[in-house]
Amino acid sequence: MGLQVGQVSGMDRIPTVPAQTAADFARDGAVVLRALFTDHVEALRDGIARNMAVPGPHAAENTVAGEAGRFFDDYVNWSRIPEFEAAARDASVAGAAAALMGADTVQLFHDHVLVKEPGTARPTPWHQDGPYYFVGGRQTVSFWVPLDPVRDATLRLVAGSHLWEKPVLPTRWLSEQAFFTGDYLPVPDPDAEGMRVLEWEMEPGDAVAFSFDTVHGARGNTATGRRRAFSLRYVGDDARYVERPGPTSPPFPGHGHAPGDRLREDWFPIVWRTT
Repeated sequence: MGLQVGQVSGMDRIPTVPAQTAADFARDGAVVLRALFTDHVEALRDGIARNMAVPGPHAAENTVAGEAGRFFDDYVNWSRIPEFEAAARDASVAGAAAALMGADTVQLFHDHVLVKEPGTARPTPWHQDGPYYFVGGRQTVSFWVPLDPVRDATLRLVAGSHLWEKPVLPTRWLSEQAFFTGDYLPVPDPDAEGMRVLEWEMEPGDAVAFSFDTVHGARGNTATGRRRAFSLRYVGDDARYVERPGPTSPPFPGHGHAPGDRLREDWFPIVWRTT
């Protein structure tokens, strides 16, 4: 799907999402937007290199002893890595988020870096992001942006899973132990169960946009090149703080929210407002 140039909030040349793309997003919970982040690719590569050289407190290595390759991830670094913040505040990106969510305001929730070095067999397990987070609402969107060409190691998403009646059990990626207890669906095996799985071959700067509640995963990276991916997570007008049975991921300690609160704007800045 392409983007079109229009006007929003009096700003010239802000890409807007075609109505059919927004309808596909509402139905399937995921769409691909070509070249949305093209202007940020080189800067984001630099930012990821700095992130990996000096990881944040949430950084993780998602391989075990004896496994080939390296699967690194880290999140909530936008306030210390200016290339991440620049992408998050780009009006083209935030405007696309607003159009997909059908929201008048867009708040940045957090950023996420995922790097699979060549020969990393470990997949990203099937999961929904929403159950790990302390925010709930229908107006949510993540952008998953490869900074290298991706073929088999692209993101894979289960069409329509954002509309399931119950959330999927959140688990810890390495141990596969439950993150919380509660009334959850078991982690699915979409290929074995014949679910409709969306996936796209992508070039650097393309973006998959998907709901926090869309089930997704990715294969390992068996190619000879790296697979660097950068994600941004946004919420819209209806997003509210939700208590979970235990610490969330990201944890955001000391946030001070009560159930039903909108997210505080000093920690989660508004990056788009339609007037």
